[in-house]
Amino acid sequence: MRKASRLFEIIQILRLARKPVTAAQIAAQLEVTMRSIYRDIAALQAMRVPIEGERGIGYILRPGFTLPPLMLSIEETEAIVLALALLDRTGDAELRRAARQVNRKIAAAVPEPLSQTFSTNALHAWGTISPSPNGVDLALVRRAIRDEQKLHIDYRDELGSATERVIRPIALIYYSQTANIVGWCELRNAIRNFRADRVVHCEAWEDFFPGQGDRLRQVWIDGWQRPIA
Repeated sequence: MRKASRLFEIIQILRLARKPVTAAQIAAQLEVTMRSIYRDIAALQAMRVPIEGERGIGYILRPGFTLPPLMLSIEETEAIVLALALLDRTGDAELRRAARQVNRKIAAAVPEPLSQTFSTNALHAWGTISPSPNGVDLALVRRAIRDEQKLHIDYRDELGSATERVIRPIALIYYSQTANIVGWCELRNAIRNFRADRVVHCEAWEDFFPGQGDRLRQVWIDGWQRPIA
């Protein structure tokens, strides 16, 4: 186990403990030597993590101390870094901004050395960055899904045929080149997928479908194979 992961595991062990935990107990749980635990405790104390105790008696976290809400291992941190990098390649401008904000917030919330993972640029997501669709704001679609609000769209299919649709959006699928809006189409009276880059115009209607979202998503899941509108 790398030192960064060990430091966080020690914090987790002490955070959950109801009585002092000895270095021997921590060492046995993490499968390392007691000498390593003593060094790690000293390193955490140097980072101002309020661990109290001594050899042979045990260690505790100072009462009243509030740890950051996100206590992650190095592998979990790297998973988030890569996921945020992949998200940054979508055509959803609002989610791209949110991904960068999340990166900064987590980096500020966790102590060294894990915060370095968010700034070293050691992990990259490579490939084409999806362009933002011109006719629809994906943030509007995501809000409509959350609020169970109907959308009115002007749409052109792959042959260029234009239609107007009122849909009940239930999901948004991000592909490498575009995003697909999944919704119940009131024109077709069925679940349909709409490519975001074929939407000419989209606006939210003052009409909602409360309580139907989960049921419609189950209909969609039950029949995965649906034609592109």
